[in-house]
Amino acid sequence: MNAMEKSISFDGRDIRLKVGLLAPQAGGSVLIESGDTAVLVTATRSSGREGIDFLPLLVDYEERLYAGGKIPGGFLRREGRPPEKVTLTSRLIDRPMRPLFPQWLRDDIQIVATTLAMDEHVPPDVLAVTGASISTILAQIPFKGPMAGVRVGLLGDDFIINPTFEEIRTGDLDLVVAGTKEGVVMVEAGANQLPEQDIIEAIDFGYEAACDLIAAQEELMKDLGIGLVTEEPPEVDDTLEIYVRDAATEPVKKILSNFDHDKNSRDEALDGVKEEIAAKIEELEEENPIRQTIAENAKVLSNVFKSVTKKLMRAQIVEDGVRVDGRKLDEVRPISCQVGLLSPRVHGSALFNRGLTQVLSLATLGTPGDAQELDDLHPQEEKRYLHHYNFPPYSVGETRPMRSPGRREIGHGALAERALIPILPSKEEFPYVIRVVSEVLSSNGSTSMGSVCGSTLSLMHAGVPILKPVSGAAMGLIKEGDEVRILTDIQGIEDFLGDMDFKVAGTDSGITALQMDMKITGLPLNVVADAIKQALPARLHILNKMMEAIDQPSPDLSPFAPRLYSLKIDPDLIGLVIGPGGKTIKGITEETGCKIDIDNDGTVTISGMDGTNATRARRIIQGMTRKIEAGEVFLGRVTRIIPIGAFVEIAPGKEGMVHISQIADYRIGKVEDELSVGDEVIVKVRDIDNKNRINLTRLGIHPDEATAAREAAAI
Repeated sequence: MNAMEKSISFDGRDIRLKVGLLAPQAGGSVLIESGDTAVLVTATRSSGREGIDFLPLLVDYEERLYAGGKIPGGFLRREGRPPEKVTLTSRLIDRPMRPLFPQWLRDDIQIVATTLAMDEHVPPDVLAVTGASISTILAQIPFKGPMAGVRVGLLGDDFIINPTFEEIRTGDLDLVVAGTKEGVVMVEAGANQLPEQDIIEAIDFGYEAACDLIAAQEELMKDLGIGLVTEEPPEVDDTLEIYVRDAATEPVKKILSNFDHDKNSRDEALDGVKEEIAAKIEELEEENPIRQTIAENAKVLSNVFKSVTKKLMRAQIVEDGVRVDGRKLDEVRPISCQVGLLSPRVHGSALFNRGLTQVLSLATLGTPGDAQELDDLHPQEEKRYLHHYNFPPYSVGETRPMRSPGRREIGHGALAERALIPILPSKEEFPYVIRVVSEVLSSNGSTSMGSVCGSTLSLMHAGVPILKPVSGAAMGLIKEGDEVRILTDIQGIEDFLGDMDFKVAGTDSGITALQMDMKITGLPLNVVADAIKQALPARLHILNKMMEAIDQPSPDLSPFAPRLYSLKIDPDLIGLVIGPGGKTIKGITEETGCKIDIDNDGTVTISGMDGTNATRARRIIQGMTRKIEAGEVFLGRVTRIIPIGAFVEIAPGKEGMVHISQIADYRIGKVEDELSVGDEVIVKVRDIDNKNRINLTRLGIHPDEATAAREAAAI
């Protein structure tokens, strides 16, 4: 392909496309640039593997730290295990692309997006989303595109397209919307308790901008003289499907309409029907094509049976408005909540049940030194709130090897984290680092929203002064032709056999997080809006159930949580507190048993299990960094005596000298006649000389000044 460049003026910024320049052996490649950010996106297709019965799509996003002029940390000084942000961006690209490939396609497809350069103004992730569409078209892979993605921010009352990192940080919205000409195909958002209507308008605003990028891709295709590839699906012998449909329809209908079934009994009943059909097929003559098909590939029967079950379940919802568990379309499953399930050694704990979905969330309070340092291209250097999500196999009654968290676990944890960040207290108000872990103990749909609810409860139980509690619900969709049914609080089978998984989280004031994934090629905005609106009463219902367990944060922290004190010192005095080679701060730590963290802005955080010792450490640092003024009165302690006077510690780390002539209002022979080491004395600062030496006196102190000094020392 000949090299070609195209520039798109897009909401005040230029997006530049360069094709045919890089990666010539990839199926298709594009260098997509905006500002100084450049992302290379490639798409490659290879022959399918034997026995594959699914779409083997692999999407990888890669960050190279040279893109931001950085050298990786660690011993090896090279990129290793991908940071969480990289994994989340891979998912962000995958989610709008996956439903646009023909589901009959069995060839291996890999999309790789690599950030080659990045500035502080243009995040690369949405460029990679659009680049994935372009590279796939150039690779001539069957694809129901073009597709484009944009980010929407909110500054004041104005929506902006593709905001900078700083605009994202200071704004009230970070929303990514991707779509095709048919409609919205993916939404990902974090918001600062925005009303539903604001979110709907933001999605509409973003989708209009995405349509401009779709039009630009169509122009690029015209310039290159290429079109979308429309391969015919392989011919399928439907003899088996007809046989299974005829044999399964009545018993499956009966199972799906039996509302006494729970998930396990329904699954067992469906498996029983499938086994009966398999037994009947075994009784057929060996020459029968149905028996031969099953003999060649045992998975075929399961796939066909799933297809029949899917059609029957969807028909029951569309035609009868009834779900497999008997609920109405907008009805939430039974909910129960419990806090304080575990001992106080776990700083906060909560159990959230919704139907058969059960999530145990555990909150831990840590010191500032526990913050996660981020070594990636993005401006954020650390995380004070960490949310981790675990999904063990027993939660769905299965067995499998347990490895490190996969993309799904990382994505669900990040969604819950995003939902809760807007309601967390500021660092100044609550200096703890917070980690919440959501353990999915049982899963039947919407465990990510169960994690949001359970984690809100565990934070409140731990005594974190959150602004407001957050709840969440997952919405589903069944679309058959022009008929659309929106489902509230979907369970596993409705997610598995449905067309949409739309998670909505927020407070009673507004939305804090959204995530919408589609299995169809686009959804009109009015349907998206209806799903958001239908989620509101569900969220509020769930929130009321949560408040029955705990309605406000606990007034006290767990006795096993560290005690933190925070104070501010002059940044110029940080070196004084640390001391040469860290000698001073180590001495304070050894004396008090407390951990001390100092930020570059002069924020000092003291943590210890003993409140008395933490107070002692705070007083030492306050004394060391306090500016002493002439005329101030202190209750001090005599530390040493010399012939001409006595040294008195008036604050931790601060000493002054009382000359022998200032000890009493009469002549004394020796200092020891009036004072001894360890004596407590009231002294006033006479002056501070040009060498910062503090001169003290015991004379001329008013009784009220002495009383105030004693009271201050007692605090």
